Amino acid sequence: MKIRSLILLSIFGLISVFALFNPGLPITHDGQDHVARIANFYSNLQEGNIIPRWAGNLNWGYGHPILEFLYPLPSYIASLFHFLGFSLTDSVKIVFGLGMVLSLFFMYLWLSSFLGEIPAVLGAILYTYAPYRFVDLYVRGDIGENLAFAFVPLTLYFLYKLHKDQEYKYSIFGAISLALLILSHNAVSLMLMPFILAYCFYLIWLSKFNKYLIFNTLFLILIGFSLSAFFWIPGLFEGKYTLRNIVTAGSYIGRFVSFKDLLYGPWSYGGSGQFTVQIGIASWISLFTSPFVFYYLRKKDNKNYILVFSLTMFTFFATFLMLDQSNFIWSRFILLQNFQFPWRFLAVTVFTTSVLGAYLISAVPNKFKKIIFVLLLLIILLQSEDYIKANGYLQNPDKFFTGVYNSTTDTGESAPVWSVRFMEKRPKAHLEVIDGNAQIKELKRTTTYHKYSINVINKTLFEENTLYFPGWEIKANGIPQNIEFQNKDYRGVMTFHLNKGSYIVEAIYKETKLRLFSDIISFVSIGYIIGGIFSIWVLKTKKRSIISR
Repeated sequence: MKIRSLILLSIFGLISVFALFNPGLPITHDGQDHVARIANFYSNLQEGNIIPRWAGNLNWGYGHPILEFLYPLPSYIASLFHFLGFSLTDSVKIVFGLGMVLSLFFMYLWLSSFLGEIPAVLGAILYTYAPYRFVDLYVRGDIGENLAFAFVPLTLYFLYKLHKDQEYKYSIFGAISLALLILSHNAVSLMLMPFILAYCFYLIWLSKFNKYLIFNTLFLILIGFSLSAFFWIPGLFEGKYTLRNIVTAGSYIGRFVSFKDLLYGPWSYGGSGQFTVQIGIASWISLFTSPFVFYYLRKKDNKNYILVFSLTMFTFFATFLMLDQSNFIWSRFILLQNFQFPWRFLAVTVFTTSVLGAYLISAVPNKFKKIIFVLLLLIILLQSEDYIKANGYLQNPDKFFTGVYNSTTDTGESAPVWSVRFMEKRPKAHLEVIDGNAQIKELKRTTTYHKYSINVINKTLFEENTLYFPGWEIKANGIPQNIEFQNKDYRGVMTFHLNKGSYIVEAIYKETKLRLFSDIISFVSIGYIIGGIFSIWVLKTKKRSIISR
């Protein structure tokens, strides 16, 4: 990286996140809820649960399985910074900042490997300064989506390096990058996966179907998905136990955007339908000039014209999916409806138009290149004037997030299908007597383990004020008890009977067979990656020793 490019990118990166340096958490739609989720995530890690799935303090203290379905990478990173001494709020802000800055430099890294310095700088700035990126950062507060933007170009970079150099190490690093993308945000990774796969095929085609490249590309994809299996497999298959399909079904209706709003919309910190969904002036310029870039590259017999054509088509299709004319597609695909908001496909246009912008500059004659580059940078800066600031700040201490939190922190889509959508009241006690007579003493309570000493005077029905979800079991003196969680008066909450006697009762949250299977896949893949990195290091060491002789 040239020094002037490094300086310019650093300046733009600093400007984009400068508002995060103010004390407190920027006021956004989801920012505070993310801190509460991460507080629960961190508690799990402190207790030795290395794959947190249960948020014990959410949902008014009844607990919630949201962590199983929530992209975990932002929480792992924030937990690391919190462990190092940063407050929960500052740890979350650091992750937000990393998402912006890393996406800037990783996009530059990928583009500079095949387009050169100036196009790479412009593409990286376009990618980071698209209006939707600041909507994510300072309006919606979507920590996962913001972070995921960093790992899209990084994955593509290692795919490209694998194509050019055909070294095993790039398939290893590419697999890690792909896993990080999936673990950052499931929706963004799913939306951009078709392009990533198309790019794989494009590179294989360029190599004239080189067998080594085909094998290592397939290996990269397989290991990437395997590394992240602990998250996406349970999230995909255990979603049937939640209200996800019920809550999201049809929710996209009425949330389409108009084409004029994609062209321009005033900046707003309001909710869906109020904040701007504009693609951005510079991004539109990149798209509208792409046919000329396509013609220019094809005329020069530059195979990149295929990539430009693909990017243009992906942009048009993503734009179409945001308009109400695409309703016939949305109505037929339940998976698509899980995205809930058609404007989420701005994530695709942010990526595709930034790459098209880089190609535009690469196609401009050298004598005009710097002029067009500066003009586009000025447009980007002027466009971003209102976007790079927060709408105020929240000042909450850590204890606000580490105690019982009066929310599920989602719209109810992660709630068990047999429960109410939101509990909306705190329980009187962790364990209560519904019917009968018993004396209860709480002995221990962690996120996934509750222990009580109970003296039952006569047959008693108990309410353990935790939502049931597969993985919970209750034992009395080591003997599993029948759990009832569909009582119409106590919907979703675990209830059980005990006869007269003295008991040590334990409520334990364990991995289901599916989760355990997914964990094994990921741990085996981690072992394989460690072995691969070690073998690369051994080979390099041997080469150095031979050269030094």
